[in-house]
Amino acid sequence: MSNVNGINQNVFDQINQTNKSSAAATSQTEEDSDMFMRLMIAQLQNQDPSSPADTADYMQQIATMSQVESINQLNTSMNEMSQSMLSSQAALQASSMVGQSVYIPGDTSEVGTAANPYANGSFNLETSTSEVRIKVYNSSGSLVDTMQLGAVQQGEHEFAWQMPLDEEGNSSIPSGDYTFTVERMSDGEYEAIDTNMAYRVNSVTLGENGIGMKVNTNAGSFDVSDVKQIGV
Repeated sequence: MSNVNGINQNVFDQINQTNKSSAAATSQTEEDSDMFMRLMIAQLQNQDPSSPADTADYMQQIATMSQVESINQLNTSMNEMSQSMLSSQAALQASSMVGQSVYIPGDTSEVGTAANPYANGSFNLETSTSEVRIKVYNSSGSLVDTMQLGAVQQGEHEFAWQMPLDEEGNSSIPSGDYTFTVERMSDGEYEAIDTNMAYRVNSVTLGENGIGMKVNTNAGSFDVSDVKQIGV
């Protein structure tokens, strides 16, 4: 399982930063060219008619301006190439997410269908605890199951839940949306902690220049910034 706040997320951050840098560089280039032309025009307008500017000096100024313009155009081309490469990398990484599970902050998941026969989730403990339990509620708010996990160490942990089965292997409760409440023991009492639920990625939608990417699941579409973890 990989954390999207690592290298995957950095790709989209780089694209954002490149867009900003490119816009700033373009603006600065235009200002520099405009200032150069203003200075040259002012020089020609204010030269002494009896002693005009030396032709060699004037041509040197034109050549200097041409060199600066060429360098600016090269920088623009390099920025565009860099932007294109980052966008391609973002698209490649986005396509690799299809078919994987993404963990999104939340507590509800559809269970018992062909696409989601059971529920997967995760939670994070900042400190170890002597007891963790997970309560499962149906869409009506009725408690249908409680999982006792016992003592759990600090860190990220996953859990899975399948609907209880009867003697013939059939579910004893109907399929549908179920809510999971993870609680830890603290000072003799249970307290709820944040939960992430896993959803299978069906497709990925890319925004302009790879920005604003969304992962599309059976539970809906989510911004890539909402994804906490990616699992198989």
